[in-house]
Amino acid sequence: MLTNPDEAHIVRAVGEPTVTNEHRFRSASRLADDIRSGRTSSEEIVEACLARIAEVNPVINAVVKLAHDAREEARRADAELAAGHVRGPLHGVPFTLKDSLDTAGVVTTAGTIGWRDRVPEHDATVAARLKAAGGILLGKTNTPEFTWSDETKNDVYGRTSNPYDPARTPGGSSGGPAAIVAAGGSPFDIGSDTGDSIRQPAHVCGIAGIKPTSGRVPRTGHWPSFRGLLENLTQLGPMARRVEDLALILPIIAGPDGEDPHVHPVPLGDPAAIRPETLRVVVFTDNGVRTPTPETVVAVRRAADALALAGAQVREEVPPRIAEAADVWRRLIDADGRSWLQRLITAAGTAGRGSYAGDPDWPDGLVPLPGDRLSALVEVADDVRSALLRWMQDVDLIVGPVMPQPAIRHGESNEPWFGDTYADVHNLTGWPAVVVRAGTSPEGLPIGVQLVAAPWREDIALAAASVVEAATGGWQPPPI
Repeated sequence: MLTNPDEAHIVRAVGEPTVTNEHRFRSASRLADDIRSGRTSSEEIVEACLARIAEVNPVINAVVKLAHDAREEARRADAELAAGHVRGPLHGVPFTLKDSLDTAGVVTTAGTIGWRDRVPEHDATVAARLKAAGGILLGKTNTPEFTWSDETKNDVYGRTSNPYDPARTPGGSSGGPAAIVAAGGSPFDIGSDTGDSIRQPAHVCGIAGIKPTSGRVPRTGHWPSFRGLLENLTQLGPMARRVEDLALILPIIAGPDGEDPHVHPVPLGDPAAIRPETLRVVVFTDNGVRTPTPETVVAVRRAADALALAGAQVREEVPPRIAEAADVWRRLIDADGRSWLQRLITAAGTAGRGSYAGDPDWPDGLVPLPGDRLSALVEVADDVRSALLRWMQDVDLIVGPVMPQPAIRHGESNEPWFGDTYADVHNLTGWPAVVVRAGTSPEGLPIGVQLVAAPWREDIALAAASVVEAATGGWQPPPI
């Protein structure tokens, strides 16, 4: 059940206007068009989302704080449109934001006790850009403390559950965003991904998500930030029910902001300009580290078949050194003994290890590497990156699993059989990766596939994901 202090407010947030299920499950792109054309209003859509949040949140605990002014902003958007003024491509479209992103005037805790009452003065860059494009913030969504877990829970707001089976996790760290988007409470959210944290939740909740190229989207106002040895592992990207929304939102949030020193002014390509018949595709179903379930293999093959039918050249091959890449990613994360995470927790005023006290994934014996071994590890990481980049010269797209299995039960992420070695690889490479639903487990759980392109070629990954989505159906409503 919901543990957040705003539970009563969220449950009472059902609005007066009559709303329909259609608004809840339409894509953000369709909603934006409906508002501009006058087929519906921003106020009607906001009310539909708030009604759906009130309906599902007591079960999944995905939305942890509502914005106090969403209705007022919707009415303002409708009045501006009536006067002939359109703010941008998201005019009047509501959205939620992961609680690791600062929102001016709205509590942002990053899931840590010391920040329980923290209200930022400024928006994170991505939040400001979405608002400037006309988007309306509905509220904040749950995250593990400072985003560091494969399951979404913390000491401030408790645990988030999967809308397809509340006994299972929605993944982490962007589990709150994935759960409420999948359940129809929000058209889209922005996730963060240091080690599969957009892609795993998108996979287990059956939605679409993209981890952009390293250096594409500013992380200003996100926790963890753009600072440090591991900064290039973390990317921000949109999560939505449909691939078309990823293509809509990414250009809005991408590009330098004058603060994040690692973001590059590389133009985004147009997915609509990509011809599938020109693509050279490599597909693989087993990386040799974790063998996927049979249904996962079927989903990957369905995706590859869809691309082949669209004219792509498809061959089977396991990319070189990917098992090593996953291992190097893990070793980098642990290289300073998780001091990077402890500094965040301590600086927030949270006692001890916060939500991670006693977590077997952060053992007491984890000690920092000496400087010579750390510098050698960084050299190995760059060697692996270079080897994969050389191999990618003859490949446009990689199709493979996101995870070896669908959503796990709460608490199973520390089991020895659990692994995310398929996704972590591309936090190390920095390449763009899109996830879209392509199958279903025997239990009725979503199964996503991962489509990875070369650096800065989000257009290829998104175009291919659209082909797969059209062939397989993509997101399907949960039973909740």
